[in-house]
Amino acid sequence: MKFFQNLINKEKHPILKLSFDLLGITIGLIFTAAAIDIFLVPNKLAAGGVSGLSTVLHYIIGVPVGLTMLLFNILLLIAGTRVFGKAYSLKTVYGAIGVSLLVDLLYPILPKITGDPMLSAIYGGILSGIGMGIVFKYGGNTGGTDIVAQILQKFTNLPVGKAFLFVDGAVILAAAAAFGVKLALYGMLTILVMGWVIDLVQEGISSEKVVYIISDKNDLIAAEILSSLDRGATLVNSRGAYTGKEREMIFVVIERKQVEALLDIVRSKDPMAFVIINDAKEVIGHGFKPWSKR
Repeated sequence: MKFFQNLINKEKHPILKLSFDLLGITIGLIFTAAAIDIFLVPNKLAAGGVSGLSTVLHYIIGVPVGLTMLLFNILLLIAGTRVFGKAYSLKTVYGAIGVSLLVDLLYPILPKITGDPMLSAIYGGILSGIGMGIVFKYGGNTGGTDIVAQILQKFTNLPVGKAFLFVDGAVILAAAAAFGVKLALYGMLTILVMGWVIDLVQEGISSEKVVYIISDKNDLIAAEILSSLDRGATLVNSRGAYTGKEREMIFVVIERKQVEALLDIVRSKDPMAFVIINDAKEVIGHGFKPWSKR
């Protein structure tokens, strides 16, 4: 019985946790490699990064995509270690080398979908986004663009986000030269879809709302929220810029289905209240997602 309890509570066992993480990363790498083999390479879609550059070279000089990715990733890992003076984590090395090997290992057995580059760009982006999102969720990455962006940021002081755009932009330009502007634009579409899906996998679909309420009847509204919605509320000190009047603002996080009930409470207590409702990407803590599931 204790064994199964220990198995479930993997956070207390580093080796077991690492094993679970590597399993999750492996699943993500399989999805990523499948997207490259099924949708991207057959349609000459270079979706940025090492995989995109390897796709371009595959059609220009005939080298296997996975082997080219492996060589690039090994060189980049060496360069990154020399520049930053430290070895990369096991998860980074595993992800960078693993995805390269899987691309060539899976290529002969996976179907190839061609004929509609638009659909291939979208579904390739979705599948690779799912894979990359899972890899990131378990603390890994696939090297490549990440390392180049870090090196660029160190020597040019570019923000990391702009460094990523610079690297992926260079690959898109190479794809445009090799395959034409149309296919390069489809590759850019893949990058956009992939980025959106990665965020979706890591953060999930937002089902919680963050609500700010400014009212002269905050005490009544907060008390009703506590009793009727069974949600906590925080009173934040604030001051109106125009009037200079000190007042408290209610800050509360609720589920989407509770929005109308909350608005009914505010409307009944103070029809002149000012309410702001935003999406919450992720809420962790009592009453929402527990830390054990993060």
